[in-house]
Amino acid sequence: MKYSFLTIISACAILAASCQSKSQTANSADQNSTVKTVEKANTPVDVSKIKVADAKTILARKQVPILCYHQVRNWKPTDGKVGKDYIVEIQNFKDQMKMLADSGYHTILPDQLYAYLNTGAALPSKPIMLTFDDTDMDQFTVVRPTLQKLGYKAVYFIMTVSIGRKGKFVDYMTKEQIKQLSDEGNVIGSHTYDHKNFKKYAGKDWEEQLDKPTKKLEEITGKKMTEFAYPFGLWNAEGIPELKKRGFRMAYQLSTKRDEKDPLFTIRRIIASGYWSPKTLSNSIKNSF
Repeated sequence: MKYSFLTIISACAILAASCQSKSQTANSADQNSTVKTVEKANTPVDVSKIKVADAKTILARKQVPILCYHQVRNWKPTDGKVGKDYIVEIQNFKDQMKMLADSGYHTILPDQLYAYLNTGAALPSKPIMLTFDDTDMDQFTVVRPTLQKLGYKAVYFIMTVSIGRKGKFVDYMTKEQIKQLSDEGNVIGSHTYDHKNFKKYAGKDWEEQLDKPTKKLEEITGKKMTEFAYPFGLWNAEGIPELKKRGFRMAYQLSTKRDEKDPLFTIRRIIASGYWSPKTLSNSIKNSF
């Protein structure tokens, strides 16, 4: 798994202008330094030789905050009370991201999380993962440029039935846009074909909800799918072997307790509510992880 966002007159005008110019240069340098730090935090990690740690070791590591967003758009009169919980208004989203940046958070991607959970590999200071579910178009038109300005990267969990569709209330990303997100250093993950409850899979569901979507996303991105997000955050232990069999490396639920045997397949996220201010989000991150 989820919408937007001087000068002092004095007798010594020349001196003031000079001071302002120096200040702007310093601020620009600080901003460039911040972006470089964030970019360094997103440096690719080689996980090819990592051995999966035992569950006890993984569970003992401090959890990394992971946020789950859905739609990022302004509320409409037709949006219900429950629906608004999954719709973060545009300026609020921008303010939330600014809060994260101002608070010193650095985004990480699944490879970094995988290395950390299994080997204890170092993470940047105040790591956080941003995830976006369901393929909504606003994740490309609003989220993408907002994150780019901050040097942030994210994980986009794609529901393949929606690719390229235009809906009554929401449009969805095209194949080209999904590939662009991937090419720009973000991670694309699977979110099934049409959001069917994972706990009810049987028979051909594994092919329809996992195999076919995986193949399609790999064809679009040219990269192997290793990350999976459970629809509604619902999972069961019986289905985890099916994910492993298909090469998935980690799977993401929502805020329930992690599985004691397979914590890599029950990684916790919290939904960033449309009702939360940046301050509320900050508190929720601290209290939930």
